[in-house]
Amino acid sequence: MNDPATGGGMIGLVAATHLEAEEIISILDLRAVQREPFPVFEGRGMRLIISGIGKANAAMASAYLILKGGPRCVCNLGAAGATGDCRALGECLHVSRVLEPDRIDPATARPRVHDIETLEGFTTVSLATQDSPVVDIDQRRMLAPVAELVDMEAAAVTQACHRLRVRCHVFKFVSDTPVHGDVGLIRENILTHRAGFARFFACQVRPRLV
Repeated sequence: MNDPATGGGMIGLVAATHLEAEEIISILDLRAVQREPFPVFEGRGMRLIISGIGKANAAMASAYLILKGGPRCVCNLGAAGATGDCRALGECLHVSRVLEPDRIDPATARPRVHDIETLEGFTTVSLATQDSPVVDIDQRRMLAPVAELVDMEAAAVTQACHRLRVRCHVFKFVSDTPVHGDVGLIRENILTHRAGFARFFACQVRPRLV
């Protein structure tokens, strides 16, 4: 097993679902190498793990990926909802700050906040991670002053990487906005925009990680 403090040559990728990861797997020409305890795909110096939805799954999968392979960095990739109207469906964004509205810091009585290292040249945003999906318009409006996006995994991936001393980046594409809260519509939007996000990662992000 590689030492996670020093890292290896591999780049780790964490996606919540196969729905979000399928085009990334295809465009990077990754092959399936295991099914349990998490599905893993790898090739060309990349290893992608599908965590499952939610913070607990994301934390376990990220720790497993790091301790098993010792990547030099980890990227959390996938869909996220927009809390306001200023982000377009399919827009690809780089997360610089993650907060957890459902996890209060006892020292401050405020949501936990995690700053993330970013790469230059990308549009950066803040993101709120919580275990309950945020699809209601009123819930989104409440979060809008502090976070432009919402998801269910990024904070957990970030914390696992920080604890195990591995560089972490988060990239998301907008799958829904306050007027696209229907679950079926969100799925359709992911299917529509995931290929563009995969190309964005392969062509614009990946070369910056090498």
